[in-house]
Amino acid sequence: MENSVLIRTHDLDKIYSLGLTDLKALDRITLSVARGEFVGFVGPSGSGKTTLLNIIGSLDVPTSGSAEVLGRRIESLSHKESAGLRNRHIGFIFQTFNLLPVYTVYENVEFPLLLQGMESSRRKQLVGDALEWVGLADRADSRPAQLSGGQSQRVAIARAIVKQPEIVLADEPTANLDAANSHHIMKTMAQLNEDLKTTFIFATHDEKVIGYLKRKITLVDGKIAKDETVEKTTAG
Repeated sequence: MENSVLIRTHDLDKIYSLGLTDLKALDRITLSVARGEFVGFVGPSGSGKTTLLNIIGSLDVPTSGSAEVLGRRIESLSHKESAGLRNRHIGFIFQTFNLLPVYTVYENVEFPLLLQGMESSRRKQLVGDALEWVGLADRADSRPAQLSGGQSQRVAIARAIVKQPEIVLADEPTANLDAANSHHIMKTMAQLNEDLKTTFIFATHDEKVIGYLKRKITLVDGKIAKDETVEKTTAG
């Protein structure tokens, strides 16, 4: 698959109004991310990582400047168009898992495909593939309450990649996991990145995650302080 640019921002600013004061969360962010990258926005709490991730995921819009994702200008999309972009092309992984407790593992993973109106046999194939990728095919009938934290996060990964999106956005995906589970989760995502060429973008300050990144974009006070390619990772 060609190494084309999927994400491009130019002079992107985000300002939040807090009463009589304004908070500049992002300050003239210019960057590009190519297909198949395994990249992280890193930095301390309040540096703008999650804000930038949310704009790329069309969950938020810039105050000024531009953000282009898969050829679409985020700031120009309607609510319906933003939802369509997320539903078909972007997977999300959050630190709180966000699994539906009354649904089985299978049903949680299937849910994004139901939103697309996909026919049953195709859904069954894709859910089966996703659960195999994360090593949970034998837990398809379990409910979230019967799973460990690591297993729950693997279900969340399966849900994010079941539609085989071009981009997966992960916001502090290991925050609620111990070290062993964190490494398992990161190895799983690194392998999916290799196998499916899915672009993974993380927002994190967890050193366990940072050790697996192939590119680190360090944010400080809403600005890019450093953008570096990492030659070696702990994955593999």
